[in-house]
Amino acid sequence: MNASMKGHRSMKKVVVAGAGGFIGGHLTRALHETGYTVRAVDIKPLTKWYQIIPGVENFVLDLKKKEDCYKALNGYEEVFNLAADMGGMGFIETHKADCMLSVLINTHLLMAARELGIRRYFYASSACVYNGEKQTDPNNPGLKESDAYPALAEDGYGWEKLFSERMCRHFREDFGLVTRVARFHNVYGPLGTYDGGREKAPAAICRKVIEGELFGNKDIVIWGDGNQTRSFMFIDDCVKGILDIMDSNIDEPINLGSAEMVSINQLVDYVEEIAGVKLNRIYDLRAPKGVRGRNSDNTFILKSLGWEPSIPLKVGLLKTYAWIKSEILDQRGKDPRKVVFNEL
Repeated sequence: MNASMKGHRSMKKVVVAGAGGFIGGHLTRALHETGYTVRAVDIKPLTKWYQIIPGVENFVLDLKKKEDCYKALNGYEEVFNLAADMGGMGFIETHKADCMLSVLINTHLLMAARELGIRRYFYASSACVYNGEKQTDPNNPGLKESDAYPALAEDGYGWEKLFSERMCRHFREDFGLVTRVARFHNVYGPLGTYDGGREKAPAAICRKVIEGELFGNKDIVIWGDGNQTRSFMFIDDCVKGILDIMDSNIDEPINLGSAEMVSINQLVDYVEEIAGVKLNRIYDLRAPKGVRGRNSDNTFILKSLGWEPSIPLKVGLLKTYAWIKSEILDQRGKDPRKVVFNEL
């Protein structure tokens, strides 16, 4: 048994909301392989899910609707809520209303969880809840959990996450529902989105460099000036963190992210090194670029769990690059000349 799952032995029936997504698919697989009865739920048609795990009960439901939340949770014991309408910076800066409407998912799931006797409830929040005035310097020292207040979250997506965190808190305080909240910092890895407009920076950079490797494209477009900084967490660390936090006694929201901060220019350097190419960088200063500097301060998670996400970025990128490249080649029978990219 995976060490991070040992504390979950008494919880045999779990629901993963947003299971058709990138993180949800990996989490569903980990839970199923450990021996749990898993109900996977997503709004997307099954043909659009990133992973379909044999032996898992799959429901296609709209969790913005209260009645669908009751269908999803009925007869189960734990809930992992990763469901949201979201994507990378290019999506959340241009779809603020859509992102805000995800508040209906968490609200209705919490109501159903309370009434159906759910024992534990995990909510996937985001580093976008942090005060923007504390993220103006590329040399960000790391965001502590307390830096979410006074509130000045990312417009749209960040405000919805911060509000939903409070909902979890009050359902715990008022109704006794055990809730756990993790603030994700830029999760990446195989079996995720790499084109179409919802992809995040590591996948987008991998795809663009692969274009250079396969097609001989000499230019790469980078959003912003490339000096903005971020930390990126590999999916395996994310799944372990979710499970450990769910089983913990941590009532407050907690950072779940790597403390290895790099600039976007450094991220491109790493991917170019993997591919063995060097591209001409074109900086699009009009493109969505988010805050100047964001990093995860892991003091609290280290104190609470004795662990922090630690898979090096270069290691995770190597796996991610290989997977995206194989997917691109598989699109057209291994012929790179026939590959078509979809980018908003």
